[in-house]
Amino acid sequence: MTAPGLDPSVRCPCGSGETYGSCCGRFHSGEATAPTAERLMRSRYSAFAVGDVDYLLRTWHPGTRPDRLELDPSQRWLRLDVLATTGGGMFDAAGTVEFVAYFRESGIRDSLHENSRFVREDGQWLYVDALA
Repeated sequence: MTAPGLDPSVRCPCGSGETYGSCCGRFHSGEATAPTAERLMRSRYSAFAVGDVDYLLRTWHPGTRPDRLELDPSQRWLRLDVLATTGGGMFDAAGTVEFVAYFRESGIRDSLHENSRFVREDGQWLYVDALA
């Protein structure tokens, strides 16, 4: 199963260079879970790009997750640059990922610079929040 409207053979929106089906599509479908905080962050970016709200909510820590999430259909995600990671590896329980995500909304290009915090619970990485 893939997100609606995205061919599994196209390049993954996360910028890995892999196809969506062999990269973030596996996580979105539930076939696999992200092995690191960075991979979860990349898969969450891809979920924003393809409009997979269920995946975003499923990978959001229950302590900070909103009750619902509505994505703006006019927002188009263009590129992701990962700047730094701290922890978040396969044997860590927590980590951060600093990134810049570029998007276009109403014809205007903009970007989101964030340092996201992640924790691993029961073997699954979850997004917690953005560090101030």
